Formats: sequence, C-alpha cells, structure tokens
Amino acid sequence: MIAFLSTLIFVVLVLVGVAVLFSFIPVGLWISALAAGVRIGIFTLVGMRLRRVPPGQIVGPLIKADKAGLDITVNQLEAHYLAGGNVDRVVNALIAAERANIPLAFERAAAIDLAGRDVLEAVQMSVNPKVIQTPVVSAVAKDGIEVKVVARVTVRANIDRLVGGAGTETILARVGEGVVTTVGSSHSHKYVLENPDSISRTVLEKGLDAGTAFEILSIDIADVDVGRNIGAQLQTDQAEADKRIAQAKAEERRAMAVAREQEMKAFVEEMRAKVVESEAEVPRAIADALRQGKLGVMDYYNMQNLLADTRMREGISAVSRMEDRQEGPDVK
Repeated sequence: MIAFLSTLIFVVLVLVGVAVLFSFIPVGLWISALAAGVRIGIFTLVGMRLRRVPPGQIVGPLIKADKAGLDITVNQLEAHYLAGGNVDRVVNALIAAERANIPLAFERAAAIDLAGRDVLEAVQMSVNPKVIQTPVVSAVAKDGIEVKVVARVTVRANIDRLVGGAGTETILARVGEGVVTTVGSSHSHKYVLENPDSISRTVLEKGLDAGTAFEILSIDIADVDVGRNIGAQLQTDQAEADKRIAQAKAEERRAMAVAREQEMKAFVEEMRAKVVESEAEVPRAIADALRQGKLGVMDYYNMQNLLADTRMREGISAVSRMEDRQEGPDVK
C-alpha cells in the first residue's frame, strides 16, 4: 500500500513538472513554426519568455512574412515589439506593400508605426486614395457678396513623408485658405458661380501638399452657394455707427447749449438782483439828500412829476402802437 502511494505521488509530480515545463516552453509554437517551414530554435522561444516577449506575437507574424516571401528576422520583430510597436500590423503593411509593388523596407514601416501612424492604412491609401471633404468655407468676393464653398480633396499617402509630415487637418486648412484667397481675388461672385473649376485650379497650383504626409491628386468643388451681402451689411453698420456718432455729438452740443442757457439765466437773475438792490438804494439816497439839504422839496416834486409824465407818455405810445397794429389790415 505504501509503495502504491509512493508511485502515485511520483507520477503526479512528474505530470505537474511536465505541465509546468510545457507551459513555460512553447512547444506548440515551435512545432507550428517547423510545420510552416520557419526555422526557429526552442531556446529562442524560451529566451522570449525570459525577456517577457509573448512568443505568439512574434511567431505568427514571422510565419506570415515567410509565406509572403519577406526577408524578416526574429530579432527585428522582437526589437520592434520591445520598442512598443505593433508587430502584426507592420508585417501586414509590408505584405500589402509587396503585393502592390510599393517599395517599403521594414525599418521604414517600423518607424512609421512607432511614430503613431497606422502604417497599414497608409499603404492602403497609397493603393486606394482617400477622399476628404472640407467644412463649409465662407469667402467674400470683391463685390461684397459672400460665397460658401464645399470641396472634396482626393489624397494619396506619401510613404516617404509619413514620418514628420503633417496630417489631413493641415490639408483641409490649406485648401480652405486657398478657397478664401481665390474667391477674395474675384471681382464678382458671379464669376465664381460660373467657373467653380477656377477655385480648384488655383488651389492645386499652390502646392498645398508640401510638407504633409499626403499627395493631393485632385480638388473638386462639391457645392457653391451664395451667402449674405457682406458689403451692404458693412455699409449699413458703418452708417449706423456714423448715425450714433452724430447723435452723440448733437446731444453734446444740446447739453452745452442748455448749460450756456442756464448760465445766462443765472447771469440775468444776478443782474436783476443787482438792479433791484440798486433801486432799493434810490429812496435811501433821496432821503439822505433831503436830510442833508442837497435836494429841495420842490426839486423832489418836479422829479416825481417828470417820472409821472414819462410813464404817461410811454402808456400813450403803447396804446397807439396797439391801435396801429389793429388798423393795419383794414388799410391794406
């Protein structure tokens, strides 16, 4: 009984050891590689385990590359994986480029992938150009009419400029700038509506794909529409601004006139007060003259008679003027 238990324990330990060994050593991948005709040593796979590189992400792309006739080594794939790249995507891009007769080396594809661009999509765009549409671009012709343009830009990826080249956002911005320049240099919006191809010709001549990761194949005007009359609106706004300025100046002049009128009223009141004050001094001066004997009683009475006579004459003159105004229409 003891011998049987010892044998059973030994068998279990052997099975566990074999399971651990096979889980650490990817024997299945080694057999698959041998069956596909790819020579890769078992110790190379063990080394990948030790370097924390999943053997499956190296062996699978290596088999695809070998079947496609690409000359790629295990070290290249492993180095690209350790650098943070996508090995499978790079191999797929290389296979697509080789099928499309596009010259693309592994180092260039790895650099494009490490730069953060989709190298497989770039190869596909080299074979099948991509169409990107600009947003509505508003431009104003010289006659003041706004023109709204929508363009479709056909671009093809430039493999050699993918590293360090600008993206589609730069293409769209440059196309929008070219549209604004072309429409703005047109004397009339009618010319733009009649010849929309003039926009695409002018924009293409500017070489907008310089410094970008793409090559512009064509620029097609998808839609041209007439917008607002910017010139008339600007003139209206200017007239409204001039009106407000004139109103402000008129209000300023009115305020100054009111201030001057108030000053004149204050001056008249002041002078009237002085006259009243002076008139109040007259009786006192006459009383002092009478008291001091400088003015006789008869002289005072003669002065009063003279003043009364003067007031009477003024009254008669006023009545005569009123009668003359009333008789004037009858005489005519």
